[in-house]
Amino acid sequence: MKYVKKLLYLFLGILSLLNLIIIISAFNPDFSDRLSDFLYSHDILPQETLQEEIEVPKELSVSDAAGDTHAYTSDELLSDISEIGKDDLPEDGSYIPPEKSVVEVPEEVADKSGYVPVQDTNEQVDDNEAQDLENQLAYGETGDGLTFNTELYPYYGMLDAPLQKLYRQIYANAMALNGIFTPVEKVGIQQLRNVFMAVFNDHPEIFWMDSAYRGRFSAGGICMQIVLQFNQTADNLSASKAEFEEAAEEILSGARNMGSDYEKEVYVHDALLDRIQYNMAAPLNQTAYSALVNEQTVCAGYARAFQYLMEQLGVPCYYCTGYAGQNHAWNIIKLDGEFYNVDSTWNDTDPNTYDYFNKTDGYFAVTHVREDLSVYLPACNGQKYQAQENEAQSASDSRRSLDDIGFSSDAVLTGLEDYYQNCYNNIMQSGGSVQFQNVVDSADLWQQCYDAYNSGVYADAYMNQVLSELNASSCQVDVQAEELSGGKVLLTHNITVNY
Repeated sequence: MKYVKKLLYLFLGILSLLNLIIIISAFNPDFSDRLSDFLYSHDILPQETLQEEIEVPKELSVSDAAGDTHAYTSDELLSDISEIGKDDLPEDGSYIPPEKSVVEVPEEVADKSGYVPVQDTNEQVDDNEAQDLENQLAYGETGDGLTFNTELYPYYGMLDAPLQKLYRQIYANAMALNGIFTPVEKVGIQQLRNVFMAVFNDHPEIFWMDSAYRGRFSAGGICMQIVLQFNQTADNLSASKAEFEEAAEEILSGARNMGSDYEKEVYVHDALLDRIQYNMAAPLNQTAYSALVNEQTVCAGYARAFQYLMEQLGVPCYYCTGYAGQNHAWNIIKLDGEFYNVDSTWNDTDPNTYDYFNKTDGYFAVTHVREDLSVYLPACNGQKYQAQENEAQSASDSRRSLDDIGFSSDAVLTGLEDYYQNCYNNIMQSGGSVQFQNVVDSADLWQQCYDAYNSGVYADAYMNQVLSELNASSCQVDVQAEELSGGKVLLTHNITVNY
């Protein structure tokens, strides 16, 4: 009987506590919200209720290099993926990160990194401010109607449907330069980080958005507001976009003339290496803009420029981040159904190489370890274009160097105006007809010279002044080009001046 009494007292105590909560909630509506947030954040409510409230589906799908689809639980993806180890990943041929302890970075590329991981600042707001933010519902651009091909945007494909909805919203607001908005889905700290990282990694064309953001969260850990950060290119975005697209087109115009996706890849790779100077102090160095427009960047800029250009050519190319002695970024590219690693930053040496071009995960395992969401990118086991890459390496090695032709690196011309001035000086020093040589720093600059001669622009640029000062009536110009190692081009000029 005494046990029955104890149970009865316990029941009456619980009933009294519930009545007390109901009375407090009636006089203070915010109390029930705080209690709900506390129960959710401490996993006291059943998991089914939590999933229904935040709308997190039970699993997601990721495709491997063979195109097979594999299911992962949302808990695996929405946990802190930076802590995932070998035992947490599927044993089905997908990428398995090697241990960092095995990484050995060659001395000649040890200082070529500079990738900065996504930076998040999380702020907790009080209950009144959280309620105000929820009442405002300032979604900005929702991104409704947008679609993303997961073959070109793989990070989007890693997310479940509700998080894809938030991805579209972040993308649309970034495109509209709207930096502050209410998320369309209820997400926590790690979910927001994963979605922001997915947008940033998938879209190098949004060069004005920094790899940092701020999230404002309720006491229960639910995101109430997202604050994006934009760099100085956003101050005059129309002009910045025009510069970016013009610089990209200088490479794309030549790449489009290539036959296969592999030939386009080689062209873009070589053109970038000829164009870019590695500089850890370069401004905007986490963007494709720094590589294409400013022509100075770090690994992140190389990789995002390569990704953008290949995507413009319709070739799937992904931004991959991880560890290579330091935080580092490189690319994964898909050619004829196979995936390869490409580290253009480490290939940018003197002379340029193909040492880290179209390599397997096995080859990269001793130098590169994927981290964060990049562990879910396809495994790289392609074989076909490794052999062709070796042929490209051999062809590059057979080209003459600056030393072979007796030129110093200081004598290499880096711009069209420099080229015109050099031609003018050579002709005027000879007093008329002459043969001379100069070296331009890239095939892209040689193409500009070639176009100037074909269109007649060179006449106004320097030749009319030559004829005027020499009192000559006309001239004939013949220019022969030879590609040198490192992507430079030797130009031999035969100038005949007629009086």
